[in-house]
Amino acid sequence: MSAALLVRAPGPLTLVEDLGRPGQSAIGVGRSGAADRASLRLANRAVGNPEGAAALEVTLGGLEVEVLGGHVWFCVTGAPAPVRVDGRDTGPYTVSAAGPGCVVRLGVPPHGLRSYLAVRGGVDVPPVLGSRSRDVLAGVGPAPLRKGTELPVGAAVGSFPDADVLPLPPADDDVVLAAFRGPRASRVRDADVLVRTAWTASERSDRVGMRLAGGSLPHRPGAPELPSEGAYRGAVQVPPSGEPVLFLADHPVTGGYPVVAVVLDADVDRAAQVRPGQGLRLRWRDPS
Repeated sequence: MSAALLVRAPGPLTLVEDLGRPGQSAIGVGRSGAADRASLRLANRAVGNPEGAAALEVTLGGLEVEVLGGHVWFCVTGAPAPVRVDGRDTGPYTVSAAGPGCVVRLGVPPHGLRSYLAVRGGVDVPPVLGSRSRDVLAGVGPAPLRKGTELPVGAAVGSFPDADVLPLPPADDDVVLAAFRGPRASRVRDADVLVRTAWTASERSDRVGMRLAGGSLPHRPGAPELPSEGAYRGAVQVPPSGEPVLFLADHPVTGGYPVVAVVLDADVDRAAQVRPGQGLRLRWRDPS
């Protein structure tokens, strides 16, 4: 009998995510996918999956799943949430096994925001437009997990890696994100405010974007309105309020506000781990 995971508690927010659905912008559907792609890839490699296999993105812990049908191998990466199997500590960044009837629990991570639970074989829910990812802005893909949701586990492919313990990431207390000047930086009075200001991730941040509180980038007076333009993960857009928004995984496909900066793609993964209320800074990076 093939294995499955039965959700006993979903935590604040748990979503099925893979590496997204690129190439659908022309029909108004963004890529979506894991907010922290590097952590998803690492979790999948640890259990011998293809890097893009679907896994569970768990926000601030609280997930409890019961194993049904057969044994599963799993690994948790991203925010280092405490992991217990039937009350036994196994820890994050470790490949562990759980048999039928076992309950896997993720606690609240000491730092970071999003943890990734990958199971060998992947979470085998039906794909939508070529991806198993949930896009919270478009409402596309599997619904957020609820108590009683049953998730089938796919068949394992490929060889099992030799390493079963991964190095824990350090706490990212001093978050500095590298950014390039954006194509519309001249539309605000002083784009350098972006790198001079100590920002705080707003409580209104989510998978769509991180709102930066603590400063303002007023638009230049008299500038004509921009037409809608294609939007990109990592773009820093400034609405008329002057409060910058850093686009994350579920950003819209177009936007009409000036993009004053674009964060380095690898640093967008780090941004996805910043908790609301946590401080961060940006620095300019030379495009050469």
